[in-house]
Amino acid sequence: MPSSTPGQRFLALDVFRGMTICFMIIVNTPGGPVSYAPLEHARWHGFTPTDLVFPSFLFAVGNAMSFVMAKWAALSQGEVLGKIFKRTLIIFLCGYLLYWFPFFEYDASHHLVLSPIAHTRILGVLQRIALAYMIASLLIYYCKPKTAVIISVIILLLYWPVMLWFGNPVDPLSLTGNAGLRFDKWLMGDNHLYHGEGLAFDPEGWLSTLPAVGNVVGGYMVGKFLQSKGKTFEGLAKLLLAGFVLLVIAYFWDLGFPINKKLWTSSFVVYTVGLDCIIIALIIYLVDFLGKTKWTGFFTIVGKNPLFIYLLSEVGAAVMDLIPVGDTSLHGWAYQHIFVHFGAYFGSLLGAVTFMLFCWLIGYFLDKRKIYVRV
Repeated sequence: MPSSTPGQRFLALDVFRGMTICFMIIVNTPGGPVSYAPLEHARWHGFTPTDLVFPSFLFAVGNAMSFVMAKWAALSQGEVLGKIFKRTLIIFLCGYLLYWFPFFEYDASHHLVLSPIAHTRILGVLQRIALAYMIASLLIYYCKPKTAVIISVIILLLYWPVMLWFGNPVDPLSLTGNAGLRFDKWLMGDNHLYHGEGLAFDPEGWLSTLPAVGNVVGGYMVGKFLQSKGKTFEGLAKLLLAGFVLLVIAYFWDLGFPINKKLWTSSFVVYTVGLDCIIIALIIYLVDFLGKTKWTGFFTIVGKNPLFIYLLSEVGAAVMDLIPVGDTSLHGWAYQHIFVHFGAYFGSLLGAVTFMLFCWLIGYFLDKRKIYVRV
């Protein structure tokens, strides 16, 4: 994720990034087999607090871009494109390698062999971040911000009929009949898709990545606005009003094109950008207007190293599942011997929070030594 330099930091945005990553770790790594309903994604149409995490990550990417891109004016076109494509490639590869990890497995004869690339998921969370960042960066670099917004809106408008017309005629927005799944299967085949739904379907597919550009562009526009008027009552009022208007639009759009995170529908984009506007406005009010900053340090530690801490959490969770302890893994052992005593649901939450705090400690260690991993 691009990041502003220390002299350009906007505290509220660092807090927002940190809160997003902390919540993402908690919902991605439950301590046990069950979780409270708000910590689960909506099964299909609908929305839960957990569904806000990923789009907020993209929104934060746009926020950071608004600081970084100001320096691109002094660079040549080749240098700018080099930065964009290099960052895109690194983030995409990190995501791909994350799904391929640990790279080796035991075959039927118990020999250690290389995990087949033919069965490795191609797309995913970091891959979507990389692609949405690339498209949004190119739009904003070559077009005026207003034009980038217009193009993003056009994408959202066109995504609606594409999903309705090219999906299954009976139920074009179903899990098995949507246009995004059809396209991904045609392009990549079942083996390269996510199978967590019980069948081949990738919630971070190629087609549904296009509307996600709107979350990045929305974050960029809010970041630019905050740099000029974010610390005034007028700016705060406008930001809250923009968030409210977007929520109203999303509410009515939901009637024809339901809010759906796994399809990343246009109404979902508008809804999440609206919520993020309101959340950032509330953070600014607490931090800059009321001067309540003591609580922010916890989140800024994560907000200064967001991509690294997210990768750490994903790799760390995978390693815990690989380490055998008796007849289970280290993850399972911790739940069975520690967290389950607090109840199935609360124990699972406690395990997730404990793991998040472990990742935070690594971030604290890095922050104390002024180590910030940039891509």
